[in-house]
Amino acid sequence: LVPADSKDTAVRPCYDARGLTRMYDHLTGVSTAMNALGWANYANDHEDANGQFEQNFAFADALTTADRVITARYLISMLAERGGMTATFMPKPFADQTGSGMHMHLSLWDDGSPLFPGGDGPYGLSKTACQFLAGILDHAPGLQLVLGPTVNSYKRTGATSTRSGATWSTRRVTYGGNDRTHLIRCP
Repeated sequence: LVPADSKDTAVRPCYDARGLTRMYDHLTGVSTAMNALGWANYANDHEDANGQFEQNFAFADALTTADRVITARYLISMLAERGGMTATFMPKPFADQTGSGMHMHLSLWDDGSPLFPGGDGPYGLSKTACQFLAGILDHAPGLQLVLGPTVNSYKRTGATSTRSGATWSTRRVTYGGNDRTHLIRCP
């Protein structure tokens, strides 16, 4: 595998407008297809590895989002194939570059009201949010079997050196602020 854009060679390509622009046709195709499906694709950007891009779409309930993730991978793969490219979702396709992953923004609502913000807990989280975090952290070893099931997954989480100097990968079963090595980041 090599990045589809042969000019995408920067050591730190994250948010690179030129790399994004050179892949514009493919990324626009993905965005257009997501929007045609009603997903409200609201942002796309170049991530920290060469040839790596992020696609963001609006939130939905858990089952709908799970279906969209599977469909998005298929959609991106098929559109890449049409363009003579191969899309990979491997966690660590290149040993010297930041790996690929997926992050989710989680929330819990009751009758149209969010249940996570507004408490005296750390990061302004409610008691319910802290209990939710505790449950995820407690079950993290078991969740890892589903979230990182391959040898390649562990190549990403165990990565210590990349060309950009960043792994942007969970390293510990912790939560905290804007440190991408936490399993859970709190806004």
